[in-house]
Amino acid sequence: MQQTGSLPDVRLRDLHQGYAQAVAVQQRQHLLGLAVLLGLLGLSAWTTEVDLLKFFSNIGNFTSYIDRLSRLESGERVVTDPIEWFWGWKIWLIQMGETLLMAYVGTLAGACGALGLCFLASRNITANRALVFAAKRLLEFARTVPELVFAMIFIMAFSLGPMPGVLALAIHSMGSLGKLFSEVVENIDMKPVDGVLATGGSWWQKIYFAVMPQVFSSFVSYTLLRFEVNVRSAAVLGFVGAGGIGQTLIEAIRKFYYADVSALLVLIVLTVMLMDQMTQKLRARILGMELRA
Repeated sequence: MQQTGSLPDVRLRDLHQGYAQAVAVQQRQHLLGLAVLLGLLGLSAWTTEVDLLKFFSNIGNFTSYIDRLSRLESGERVVTDPIEWFWGWKIWLIQMGETLLMAYVGTLAGACGALGLCFLASRNITANRALVFAAKRLLEFARTVPELVFAMIFIMAFSLGPMPGVLALAIHSMGSLGKLFSEVVENIDMKPVDGVLATGGSWWQKIYFAVMPQVFSSFVSYTLLRFEVNVRSAAVLGFVGAGGIGQTLIEAIRKFYYADVSALLVLIVLTVMLMDQMTQKLRARILGMELRA
């Protein structure tokens, strides 16, 4: 018996059929998307010559290398004699400090360059479209070329040492931070900008009084995040002779000093973890100050 206020049985059947058809169409779309994804994955694996059989048959070489990294020259595990394991900790700490300084100077220089270009690359701040186009392309070039390539180019010009690494980090950081900075600027509230312009303010006054108060905390947060990335990158730049602890690490790898390799890796990982924690707390503090304001 049909209840008062309820839909007729025919209408309910139509609604159920329509819902079932919609669900079926959605399921077919999902299955089709999954099939396309798997097909593209298989094509990519075939094109790049990914051989799973070779991978699993040679996985033992990787695990045996890890085992060698965990042993001293005497054959004992590294944890049994930490003093022997970290025999060069004084020298390594100095080199790790050099790596941190490379990351710090490179990040600071890159942030200054990004700060100078991000306003020119922002369409809502710079009216000259040609200037915006040129600034965006310059930032794209700076962040597209890998740091290692920049480092090798600068090594040819300035020889081995930290300077090529600092320059490589600075240019790449400028490109990455410049993009992030310009996106922040392009999403600001334009009312303060219009207010400064309405009172006869100059372009520089517009930036200082209307734009910077809105974007400063985001700029600092992104710069700290980039510093974390550059600490890792600075360690790798030593592989091509750009100074820092990476240069010692690649020498240990080439000379098969397995215990030294593992000790250096532990030092790098602990340093990066410490920097991550410090910068994370500092970013949270800056953003918290902005929210309270």
